[in-house]
Parts: sequence; structure tokens; C-alpha cells
Amino acid sequence: QVQLVESGGGLVQPGGSLRLSCAASGIIFRVNVMGWYRQAPGKQRELVASISSGGRIDSKDSVKGRFTISRDYANNTIYLQMNSLEPEDTAVYYCNARNIFNSWRSQDYWGQGTQVTVSS
Repeated sequence: QVQLVESGGGLVQPGGSLRLSCAASGIIFRVNVMGWYRQAPGKQRELVASISSGGRIDSKDSVKGRFTISRDYANNTIYLQMNSLEPEDTAVYYCNARNIFNSWRSQDYWGQGTQVTVSS
């Protein structure tokens, strides 16, 4: 079974930093896109940042300049370096891996989520 293993979540003070890691294993076909989503209570799940196999990066406007996504292609691992954290960043963060087969079919794999809490 495909598995995404996340680590690095926790409690941090405003202005602090945190680094999330996600390692994918058991994926038969090459992953096209990997990224991070987050969901706070009462809010919809939203894309934080993603990176394609070609290096294309998409990210949420509110995290630009503070968060950086990177990928270790050899190990199918992605990272999210989060700096200048704000209470509004508090959420469950989910790792995502997506295989794109064609314009109308793709397969998504999700991690179990890791809690990030920003509070003083």
C-alpha cells in the first residue's frame, strides 16, 4: 500500500520556525506532484504549497516569503520549512502525492496529518 509518513509538527511560538517532512513509500508509478495542504477547524482544506517533478512551485499567497517547499527527488521526500509562524497558521497539515495519468484522471495519496499549533 502507498504510504506517506509525516513528521515535524508540534507547538511553536509566534515568530518561530518549524520544518515538516514527508516521505513517500510504496508508490509504483512516478509521482508527478507532491505538496502540503492544511485544514483548520471550521475552514476548508487548502493548498499551502506544491512542487511538481519539473520543479514548478505553487503556494498560497499568505505563506509566500515565509514558507519554502523543497523536494528530494531521489527519496520521494518533501519538506516544508516554515518561518515567521503566525497563529493563523495553526492547522492540521497533510502531505499529498499525486500521480497524473491524463487530463481527466489522477490518483491522490494522503498522509494522516500532523498538527501545527502556533501560540504564545
